[in-house]
Amino acid sequence: MEKKKEKVKDSGTTLGPLHNVILFNDSHHSFDEVIMQIKAAINCSDSRASGIAMEAHSKGRAIAFSGPLETCELKDMILSGPPGSLTTNIEPAA
Repeated sequence: MEKKKEKVKDSGTTLGPLHNVILFNDSHHSFDEVIMQIKAAINCSDSRASGIAMEAHSKGRAIAFSGPLETCELKDMILSGPPGSLTTNIEPAA
């Protein structure tokens, strides 16, 4: 007896090209404020948030998050919105 293979219908959805949320260094926020805002935006550990904050501080910018554009827009809104209002930008991933 031969089993029939079920056809899986393609939903047609794609994630699209990846983007990066860039966090820029500024002199208006303490490291603790920046770390707290990063953790709230991307749900990461203290260590990861500290690393992102330190990279932005030392290099002038850091990739805070990479993913589909819609997700990056959400992460960007959290980072750049209250309470911290950090300076960010979204760029296509290379």
